[in-house]
Amino acid sequence: MKKAYVFPGQGSQFKGMGADLYQSSGQAKALFDQANHILGFDITQTMFEGTDEELKQTNVTQPAIFLHSVALARVSSDFAPDMVAGHSLGEFSALVAAGGLSFEDGLRLVAQRADAMQKACEARPSTMAAILGLDDQTIEEVCASIEGEVVVPANYNCPGQVVISGSVEGVTLACEKLKAAGAKRALVLQVGGAFHSPLMQPAREELAQAIESTSFNAPRCPIYQNVNAMPSTDVDIIKANLIAQLTAPVRWTQSVEQMVADGATHFVECGPGKVLQGLVKKIAGSVEVASI
Repeated sequence: MKKAYVFPGQGSQFKGMGADLYQSSGQAKALFDQANHILGFDITQTMFEGTDEELKQTNVTQPAIFLHSVALARVSSDFAPDMVAGHSLGEFSALVAAGGLSFEDGLRLVAQRADAMQKACEARPSTMAAILGLDDQTIEEVCASIEGEVVVPANYNCPGQVVISGSVEGVTLACEKLKAAGAKRALVLQVGGAFHSPLMQPAREELAQAIESTSFNAPRCPIYQNVNAMPSTDVDIIKANLIAQLTAPVRWTQSVEQMVADGATHFVECGPGKVLQGLVKKIAGSVEVASI
């Protein structure tokens, strides 16, 4: 039996997240208090008492989910992964939990990543849309057929669920074409911008400088990365993939399939919500899923 721990990304936040953990664990409380100091604002108050609107702000959401996820891993008495993976932002949580990056450096990078992504979002109006009930190849072909606009597959979440990303006009045109091609639904998402698309290039360049100046260690177990859905413990490869991730699609379906092929039989979601458990069951129905 091999156990895979998976860490969620943006969208899993909820009001009150982490409050029970803060009150029940001295170790978790210390991490939360340390995060407030590193970030320079009281993120715990926003997590525990903030409105949904406040929690949706990228510069809050990303460090909040990272903090909650890493704290859960730290306080879990049986956290002993054979492999780890994270969905987008969750890749940083997974890396810290597996010992590839310190908590302090991980949180600083996540905060810098969130700020850089927010700036890229503000530089050009952009959006994302979930496409349901259509095969990957058709979605890729339709996105490639949109001329003069940026629109690309951004998240391969599970079979029949792909998120596209790009300019507002590009995503609107693609949604129309995809519905005509047989998509059951094409839902424009309430997000700040076009994550995992070429429009994130300015953020990628900014994050690259931060990552290259940060000290990494080889993680205790392989991390399956979004960019290529392959395992790695090589620091140089891990850093390059973290940088490339901002403008490349999240290959979650392929990552889970590869983990199963490499022997994973149990998947444990480590972080707020249950989104990844649902996706894993749709990708690999025979595995066991749970959460910390």
